[in-house]
Amino acid sequence: MKSVKKVVLAYSGGLDTSVIIPWLRETYGCEVVAYAADLGQGEELDGLHDKAIKSGASKLVVEDLREELVRDFILPVLRADAVYEHRYLLATSLARPLIAKKQVEIAHKEGADAVSHGATGKGNDQVRFELTYKALDPALKVIACWREPEWTLTSREEAIEYAKARDIPVPVTAAKPYSMDRNLWHLSFEGGILEDPANAPDPDMFILTVDPMKAPDKPQVVEIGFEQGNPVSVDGRRMGGFDLIRHLNQVAGEHGVGRVDIVEDRLVGMKSRGVYECPAATMLYAAHRELMHLTHDRRTLFFRAQVAPLYAELVYNGEWFTPLKEALDAFVNSCEKVVTGKVRVQLYKGNCTPIGSESPMSLYSTKVATFGDSGELYSHAEATGFMKLFGLPIEMRSRLLGGK
Repeated sequence: MKSVKKVVLAYSGGLDTSVIIPWLRETYGCEVVAYAADLGQGEELDGLHDKAIKSGASKLVVEDLREELVRDFILPVLRADAVYEHRYLLATSLARPLIAKKQVEIAHKEGADAVSHGATGKGNDQVRFELTYKALDPALKVIACWREPEWTLTSREEAIEYAKARDIPVPVTAAKPYSMDRNLWHLSFEGGILEDPANAPDPDMFILTVDPMKAPDKPQVVEIGFEQGNPVSVDGRRMGGFDLIRHLNQVAGEHGVGRVDIVEDRLVGMKSRGVYECPAATMLYAAHRELMHLTHDRRTLFFRAQVAPLYAELVYNGEWFTPLKEALDAFVNSCEKVVTGKVRVQLYKGNCTPIGSESPMSLYSTKVATFGDSGELYSHAEATGFMKLFGLPIEMRSRLLGGK
């Protein structure tokens, strides 16, 4: 690693990457190109250029990846109905491969011989970054600072003091040491009092959602339109992917929808506690799932229920650029051809409830499902033979055991 001449660092301006810039320069004597991706984190990008240069970077490269994030990363995961351990909607997980992919591209353009990230040796992000590096250019050197023997900053408090000694402003303090990660799909919080699962989140911590108890007393119904699994409209107004998600973040957030507090299993073996705000994601998952059930037959739904957790695990583990994920994408895309229609969702004090759906590809038939006369479509008498054959194994076992 001592031979590293230029490194491209995934830079957010947070605590870890703020101290990594001077640490890389001091440790390896190399040039540091900071790379920041605009993933919809808004004002967090303000002042980032001056901060990166002041920290010792030779330049800061910022790219607007918002539409690419939605098109190539968020929507495939939504369409797969992928949720990790029943509750985590994978926002950080799906963003890391995109950032790492762009790091490799910038390294090629800048003539860099190494890439670096600020993920700790205890977390999942190190895997997500580095599996992408391996998939796209295994020749690049990787500097995972938290795993390097020269790295001596073993706590957030030490990192804060390191930054202060070099006059580098950081977004956390010893009194409020939350680690925050934000993109269009969510805002996450870790660290501080949240490290103890017995502690409730600080009520003042939340940014995207209001307290459900203080949300409007009147529910709001929102209609979301889908075409082949992709959300394309809200209340009849067509919108691009980024604008649609941003709009639903505001609407659902006003009703306190999308707060998630979970203890999850990290890939490296330990459990961790995270608190998330994901208003639009919560709403879109609920609506998309409702439309799936309207347009899929029973066997397809059964198999999709097996695929979804596997897909979620691949994304969570950073296995984005793998043959298995490509194969699963092909399956999901085939299934999603019929997921077209509209879903009405009611928002009320933290709850997100589908209350009606319709689709030109609906497998639901009122004529068949009615308690009334179905005519030639379905005769009650025809169920007699079905009951005889479906119940035959049960009947035979009962007779064998001496039943009458």
